[in-house]
Amino acid sequence: MKDLFRKNLVLAAAISLLLMTPFAVNAADSKDKAAETANPIVLIKTSKGTIEAELYKNKAPVTVANFLEYVNAGFYNGTIFHRVIPSFMIQGGGFDTDLKKKPTQAPIKNEAANGLKNEAGTLAMARTGVVDSATAQFFINTKNNAFLNHKDTTQRGYGYAVFGKVIGGMDVVKSIEDVKTARTGVSEGQPVENVIIESITVKK
Repeated sequence: MKDLFRKNLVLAAAISLLLMTPFAVNAADSKDKAAETANPIVLIKTSKGTIEAELYKNKAPVTVANFLEYVNAGFYNGTIFHRVIPSFMIQGGGFDTDLKKKPTQAPIKNEAANGLKNEAGTLAMARTGVVDSATAQFFINTKNNAFLNHKDTTQRGYGYAVFGKVIGGMDVVKSIEDVKTARTGVSEGQPVENVIIESITVKK
């Protein structure tokens, strides 16, 4: 009887293990898949405080990949917000503290037609009058700027690609927006005292 009891216990334990193993594997797979699909979060540490932003990699895959490439290379460290326009936006990521423009990689495709709008707190790519000319410079909208949204495929109507949104530190954005500025050869709204992007890092 004791031997039979032991055999039954061993058999029950084995069955239990077989039943549990697929669940454990599936749970691990689900966790990995969740991590793969989760939007990246970046921390933009500035001389005015830290801004936390979520990047919409599914809506703007080219733009987010490009931005993260610059982030991971440390490109933004020591750059400045060189263009600050109250009730509009703050722009940075292209000039160092000596107002020297940093060399960049090739321009990327404009993803302004992704359905995201230039609303307050969103991050978008700066560019020239050429549709596909964005490289490293980005801006944070401080109000809803509908006129920057994609309207059509013409050069005038293509718009500016939104690729993320501030999820923490909007007060820091506002404090940057409120700094004293002056018109210079670099910008019509350059802060009199440098607002430095000390670093941008990926939180997750």
